[in-house]
Amino acid sequence: MVLRRASLLDERTGGRVLDERDLRSALDVCAQDPVGSVLASTRIEQAISGGLRRAGGEVWGYSSEGQLLAVAWSGANLVPVVPPGVDLDLACDAFAELGRRQGRRCSSLVGPADAVLGVWRRLRAAWPGVREVRDDQPSMVIDHAPAVGVDPLVRRSGLDELDHVLPACVRMFTEEVGYSPASGPGGPYETRVRTLVTQGRSFVRTDTSGEVMFKAELGAVAGGVAQVQGVWVAPAWRGQRLSEAGMAAVVEQTRAHVAPVVSLYVNAYNARALAAYRRVGFRQVGSYATVLF
Repeated sequence: MVLRRASLLDERTGGRVLDERDLRSALDVCAQDPVGSVLASTRIEQAISGGLRRAGGEVWGYSSEGQLLAVAWSGANLVPVVPPGVDLDLACDAFAELGRRQGRRCSSLVGPADAVLGVWRRLRAAWPGVREVRDDQPSMVIDHAPAVGVDPLVRRSGLDELDHVLPACVRMFTEEVGYSPASGPGGPYETRVRTLVTQGRSFVRTDTSGEVMFKAELGAVAGGVAQVQGVWVAPAWRGQRLSEAGMAAVVEQTRAHVAPVVSLYVNAYNARALAAYRRVGFRQVGSYATVLF
């Protein structure tokens, strides 16, 4: 596989910014680890269909002897993908050099832990302002029917429910990350939530007044994998195992209509969530890490 020379090339590290002609090759790299790479491959698929500008970022590549070996999506998040068998140190050197040259543009560095932490060790001095490093986030999957009963009231949300779904999403994000993502009507976070609802990738259970009791989204879908994000139970309903039956419903509907493999990642210290996901039937297949700015 011969690479074309792109707009930015570092001969020493083998790192460069790819152009749109290289995107299919980048997707082939991601396919070597479809669960670990789903965040990046989702964006690359969007870039293939609509162009890099509309996808909101760029793709970095690490190559050796003319062969593309590792890639990273660089947008609101920086997501490195270094498949098994590729020299991790050399790939991280290449991505870190590109990161130093361009400066930090992302709000997080996220993905498989070895690659994320390897890049971060090289960029700590150049990218100040880190808020938190989550270095142990089990990556889990389920590729069979859930092991617990499904909640029959969990369903896809509709645009007519956005006034209830959006506040629930904001509350979940604020609890998880520590600040509100809200940026006003028509802002990027509202647009993101609206898009997920429109695409049928937002799941909810509501009470009789329409308030959200349980929610989850398919934040990334590519390569036969759907990654669940934003799992949340309203405080008044916690402790009643809504998350287990709710996640079972999400798994069942996702496997039937979206992708055969359902994945997620969760902080290792969140023992209750880990136990709930295991009861549903998820198993750990790797580790993620997240660096938040």
